Amino acid sequence: MELLLVEHPDFTLTIDSDNFNKVWGKALKNMASADNLVSLYEWKDDAKVTLLTSEERNIENGESSPAIFFDNADYPIWVEFNRSLPVVDAHLSLPGKISKDADSNAKETFAFRKSAKMLTGFINYGNEIGKSYLRVDYTLSTGEKRTWQLNYEVLSTKLNYHEHWRTIITDIESEYRMLSLDFMRRTFHSFKPESTGESIDIIWWNVFQSIQNKFVAAVKSILNKPRHRLRDMAEYMRAERIKRFTPTLEEEYARNKKNDSHLYRTMQPTNSNDTMENRFLRHALTGISNRYHKLLERIESSTPLSSEVLKEMKSSDQKLQRLCRHPFFRTVGRFSGFTQESQVLQKASGYSQVYQTWVILNKSYSLEEGLHNLETKDIATLYEIWCFIQVKRIIEEQFDDDITIDNQSRLEMNSAFTYNLSKGQSSSVLFRRDDVELAELIYNPQESHKDNRNSGIEGVVSPTVPQRPDIVLQLTKNDIETGMKMTYLFDAKYRIDKRENGVDSPPDDAINQMHRYRDAIYFRNGLSDPTLKKEVIGGYILFPGTGESEVVAKAWFMQSVDEVNIGAFPLRPGETSNRQFLSDFISGLINSNARHLLTDSNIIPQKGLKYGYQDKADGDYVLIGYYDKEDWEVIQRNSIYYVRTGLRNGSLHLAAGYEDVKYLLLHSGGERKLLRLKGDGPRLATGEELREKGFKSTGKNYLVYTIDGFQSVEIDGLDINSVTIRGIGNRSAEPYILPIDRLIESTNK
Repeated sequence: MELLLVEHPDFTLTIDSDNFNKVWGKALKNMASADNLVSLYEWKDDAKVTLLTSEERNIENGESSPAIFFDNADYPIWVEFNRSLPVVDAHLSLPGKISKDADSNAKETFAFRKSAKMLTGFINYGNEIGKSYLRVDYTLSTGEKRTWQLNYEVLSTKLNYHEHWRTIITDIESEYRMLSLDFMRRTFHSFKPESTGESIDIIWWNVFQSIQNKFVAAVKSILNKPRHRLRDMAEYMRAERIKRFTPTLEEEYARNKKNDSHLYRTMQPTNSNDTMENRFLRHALTGISNRYHKLLERIESSTPLSSEVLKEMKSSDQKLQRLCRHPFFRTVGRFSGFTQESQVLQKASGYSQVYQTWVILNKSYSLEEGLHNLETKDIATLYEIWCFIQVKRIIEEQFDDDITIDNQSRLEMNSAFTYNLSKGQSSSVLFRRDDVELAELIYNPQESHKDNRNSGIEGVVSPTVPQRPDIVLQLTKNDIETGMKMTYLFDAKYRIDKRENGVDSPPDDAINQMHRYRDAIYFRNGLSDPTLKKEVIGGYILFPGTGESEVVAKAWFMQSVDEVNIGAFPLRPGETSNRQFLSDFISGLINSNARHLLTDSNIIPQKGLKYGYQDKADGDYVLIGYYDKEDWEVIQRNSIYYVRTGLRNGSLHLAAGYEDVKYLLLHSGGERKLLRLKGDGPRLATGEELREKGFKSTGKNYLVYTIDGFQSVEIDGLDINSVTIRGIGNRSAEPYILPIDRLIESTNK
């Protein structure tokens, strides 16, 4: 299907795509309307551009019209030159400069057939979206070189490029400045310089790539016609060559007129190149040339470049170095700063362009729309980082202000000069309260059978092949054992499989990957306990799907979260209702104890087995106390148990361990219950306070313990029904405290 036709005086250009209707339909389903699927088209020179999609229509230069370029789509291109035009060479150019052999989804292939005067090929932008261009460069037999360029925008089929992309970039930059930037991409975005901040290498390179031809041309124009300044220069000459004698020279001549070889010192006005402006020119040119050369060396050693691109970049490097060695600069001194404002640098031709280039290259950047271009990472990578930030923010929302967030995640510069988010344990974000760890979020750890403490999680291994989930959430629970970590995985996928009943679905292979992670990742407690244990409780896909929240809640991938702890959550910028599903889920994980997550939730054991837990209670204390069955409802409602203080009968003797009691053994007749107490110790309460809660307290002061749930606890070796309770008759109601090991011993007698 033909999409776009360009009729130029020298050639005809046609852009095609076999599956455009499918791509357009997919994009339209994910957008509110076709108004979000528009692109700005711009070009120079005389050309007629016609859109051939739904109906044939001419496009005006600078007009927004329906887009034809989308991510991950193939576009064959034909350029047929006029038969009368003596074209000897031609090629198509895109902004991207990565080699065809590079690890990238974006691809291009072009070939020129001289005999047919035809240039053909195809392009695929992969996951790169943003502004781009297609440039036709061709050479005539006379040696004349001609160029024509079409500017346009590449859109996403899954997200609204005009709104969602900027939200993603803003969120990333607010957390990790410069993380979204990249180079050698086939798309770019506009930005506005900032007067404050550092001009980092990645920004410098992006900006200079777009203005280097203008800069070189400005320097050459200055060298061809530099600005001079008249200066008096000392010159020694014989008397017959002096045109005008000053009174001082007349006196000197009177003394030496008989000496024909005497030289007289005169001051002659001479044009000098050693001006403040030319010193600045030398300073700016040298600085730019040196920085370009160093960055080119880093790029060459770390980035796969095509031979044509490498040749072009080295040519630019040599051109800058030749300009630095120009004889003009031999008489120009060292620049020592501006002593005054220069109108030459502000307004003079050539000088003003050099000065403006130098100013721009030394500025930082703002995300506001501007005149300069920056390249960013592909949308799939940006979406993955954005999902990590969203999960982090959701966790923050679940805690009060008394939480301390230890954000250990940091940026790491790769071998060139772009930044990546550090992976594994070095990307950890810790959530603490009073130095007690509550949760940990980790980005992109790699788990393998090898020692991977730098890129993985301590104690977590994959005995077979390495596994690398995008996001790992570990919640610390202390109700079964101190510091027990519950692990949940999230994988960000910038993919949508299909749309059913108005709801997007995640890809099947992504869901299968969650099953693989859960089955492949284990926990091993080093040398102390080499036994492998299951580590991952659940795995969930985060994908840029959309749909009405009422329908999304009933989707199969949401239902499977409740059924098998594997599923998916739609997550895209601006859709708070669907984001709430993920927020509620994480909130439930944070606010549940380990017993509930392991026994009452949707963790499915091997058939014939069931999940339970056994406490390791060595050294812990248990409070044995009587309860009246009539008070059981009040105890459950308030989650507290109280004992008397003072000298009255039934008061607790404050033996060792009363402040560290971990368990409560309640007995009433033949019924017994072993419950867990919260580890914050007892509190003092008055009888009046307890009566207000519904208890039948008659005394003044009591010790109150807080009960941590009413599910009966099982401790290895302890049969609570065989425990011998102290006291006879009324004395059996007197509370007392025992170490757990002594309680176990009493059951064995």
